[in-house]
Amino acid sequence: MENKKLTLKQKLLVAGTLFGMFFGAGNLIFPVHLGQMAGSNVIPAMIGFVITAVGIPILGVAAIGVTHSDGLQTLAGKVGRGYGVFFTTILYLTIGPLFAIPRCATVSFTTGVIPMLGDGSREWLALLIFSLRPGKITLWIGKIINPIFLIFLAVLVITALINPGAAASEIEPTEAYIGSGKAFFASFIEGYGTMDAIAGLAFGIVVIDVIRRMGVTEDNAVARDVLGSGVFTGLLMALIYVLTVLMGAQSRGLFELSENGGIALTEISSHYL
Repeated sequence: MENKKLTLKQKLLVAGTLFGMFFGAGNLIFPVHLGQMAGSNVIPAMIGFVITAVGIPILGVAAIGVTHSDGLQTLAGKVGRGYGVFFTTILYLTIGPLFAIPRCATVSFTTGVIPMLGDGSREWLALLIFSLRPGKITLWIGKIINPIFLIFLAVLVITALINPGAAASEIEPTEAYIGSGKAFFASFIEGYGTMDAIAGLAFGIVVIDVIRRMGVTEDNAVARDVLGSGVFTGLLMALIYVLTVLMGAQSRGLFELSENGGIALTEISSHYL
């Protein structure tokens, strides 16, 4: 019996699903702020950031595929049963209620709501109300949210890059990014802030389930499709990171160093659009 293979359309859908899970709030704001801090040392900063924000997460997805694991606890349990339970619990708490979920709420609030509030507004109260009613956007991620997001992001990035505030080579880096070596290692650590390095292990399980539901059952075929989807997603994420880091660096010709990437993104989008 011939093993079923994914069609090109199915492969793109799987890759799009993986991208939608990976690309969250931190993935959008960290590279913009990184570019502002790196300035003229933007190239080594890009390299360091891409290694930890793209390379390691994709290796995590690949690890789930090639080991044919049916769950994160199964993979972590190869170290030890107690370790498997502990690591799985900590990982899901980290990429869920302790860090990722609050960050997604605050970033979208900072970039989309705060600019519309008056100076005397109680931001903490508005944030609480906003967080309680986030909407059912997770139901739309694959087919609606991702394409719209990429189109709007592309418009902003292209507009900013063809009308730069200053050349990146003219921007003085902050102290932590002075010198190519310091810029590389500072951004290498910064890449962990996206939390995709650990999330890749959890997302790999979801991708395997999606692929199996599409009719691919042979373990090696599943592993190849998981790896292929991961590589495609990684290339797209790397491209976005490179462009947004450059956009952030060039924005220093227009603005002072922002407190965080959410503020920087708001300033850039307000200026150009």
